[in-house]
Amino acid sequence: MRCYKHRLFYCLVLTLILISGISAQEPQKDDKNSRKQRNAQTVTIPISISEKKNGDDANRGELIQAGNISIKENGEERKILSLRSTTDSPLTLAILIQDDLSSNVNLELDGIRKFITNLPKGTRVGVGYLRAGSLQVRQKFTEDLDKAAKSLRILGSSSTVAPANPYDGVLDTLKRFENQPNGRRAILLISDGLDTLRGIDSASPNQSIDLNRAVLNAQRNGVAVYSIYASATSTNSGNSLLVGYGQGSLQRLSDETGGRAYFQGFSTPVSFAPFLRRLDVVLSRQFALTYLSNNNGKDFRRIDVSSDNSEIKVEHPKGISPK
Repeated sequence: MRCYKHRLFYCLVLTLILISGISAQEPQKDDKNSRKQRNAQTVTIPISISEKKNGDDANRGELIQAGNISIKENGEERKILSLRSTTDSPLTLAILIQDDLSSNVNLELDGIRKFITNLPKGTRVGVGYLRAGSLQVRQKFTEDLDKAAKSLRILGSSSTVAPANPYDGVLDTLKRFENQPNGRRAILLISDGLDTLRGIDSASPNQSIDLNRAVLNAQRNGVAVYSIYASATSTNSGNSLLVGYGQGSLQRLSDETGGRAYFQGFSTPVSFAPFLRRLDVVLSRQFALTYLSNNNGKDFRRIDVSSDNSEIKVEHPKGISPK
């Protein structure tokens, strides 16, 4: 199948200009192709574009020449239908904070509030806390950024409020995206990432059942998960095994959904400010890519998105299992 490509030019006002327009679909050559077209479905995934040299240490308004973007699904090239940027697809962002994190995280709340209020107009933000038993929603998705920022509260920082794992709350949050516009979507997860629900032996990134479910559901809902590691009641001791499991789980969740994971050693970062600044840049370069898939089943599909510009890095979900 012919590869349909876009040339992206990322400019100061965060506008995506398609240098080469979307090619018109060629006439079907035979009945087999016609059947494929009838059975095709549209799929939307989040992608982020950055320079390999500067990465996310650039500024939000810096110029990027992205080159020709193409997508493959299970190794076969697919047609890109649209690429929506900050200007035509406002971000829907959920901020999730694990309630038993170190009390040092309370010192970062003002920085998180500033991060929220500095988001572009039209961004929808929801705020929730991951607690024992359930997700505590402090603010449903709203375009009132001041209201969302004010919903942040002091952490419990106690084992009595500790969730068995953060991924049940992530799964609950992902369901809430289903009522939101099908565009640019993301979660900022501040957590130790450790899943102790089924014991330590099942807490590794490759064995956590709920982590795996969170990855698959985030991919299915087109949500990129960005994570910041902070120690909690189970990881405050600095146990290298537990911290490794937690950080590895956050890394897997972010990598496989098209997000980023941010760590600073094996403990709570001295400051979240550098991470939030980088995240602000990354989100400003996130796009909702919609393509045409000839697979109409629900089986997992491996995805690869690339640019013909060797200096550009495209981050994207590693795959998807459609609804």
